[in-house]
Amino acid sequence: MLDRKLCLGRRLERRPEAALMGRVGKGVRCTVTGCGEEAVRSVSPVDVSRAGLKSTSSGRGYLCKNHYKELKKKLRKDKELERMRMTG
Repeated sequence: MLDRKLCLGRRLERRPEAALMGRVGKGVRCTVTGCGEEAVRSVSPVDVSRAGLKSTSSGRGYLCKNHYKELKKKLRKDKELERMRMTG
């Protein structure tokens, strides 16, 4: 039976090649200005600008745990309003 590891709400198999997929797995740093922590998630540049975070790059935003949590809080109301507008 394979060992499983719980990582950010997703189950991933313990394989060396799975751990190194993408830039986040390779150890990219948070792209928010003034932060140098290790990134745990990557998000679209549209989401970064909608949340009002100042990013050092114009492409995908790589966020540490704290900045990702901040992004989710800021976008929650926007997504709720968008959902209500579509259904209403």
